[in-house]
Amino acid sequence: MNLRLAVLALSAVLLSGCGFHLRNALNLPADLGPVRVLAADPYSPLGDMLADGLQRAGAQAAPAEATDGVATLQVLSEQWVDTPISNDRSGRAQEYALRYAVVFSLSRADGSTAVPQQAVELARDYLAPAVDSIGKASERELLVRELRRDMAAAILRRVDAASKPSAP
Repeated sequence: MNLRLAVLALSAVLLSGCGFHLRNALNLPADLGPVRVLAADPYSPLGDMLADGLQRAGAQAAPAEATDGVATLQVLSEQWVDTPISNDRSGRAQEYALRYAVVFSLSRADGSTAVPQQAVELARDYLAPAVDSIGKASERELLVRELRRDMAAAILRRVDAASKPSAP
């Protein structure tokens, strides 16, 4: 009993010193005002995810048609690429790298740049045996959804980082 308690206490002490802490909430620039999200593809799920993330961070949503007094998070391009990275004995692709690249920028309501134009690229590898065509499509679709969610989070983290004052 005492040994179990000692191990538990030692584990708690060791874990408290590992440096883990929860990420702070997303901070937007104070002078940002209402924000609209413009995507190169108006039907892109990424635009909706970014708008939802900004609202959860406390930004006031603005319709895409609004232009006066509105900050703009603009997704300039989205690109998906599947690249085969390994083949089977017959020369058919077995494993792919799925890459997702997005170029975006954020401008304030007065037209000044809050986040300069930049690109974010994410990649995931997946197996796609030629004999399992149904599983291949479903795994790829799952990865597409995960990459979109991760991309929205990465863009919002960059907006957050740009809103923090720079260190001297």
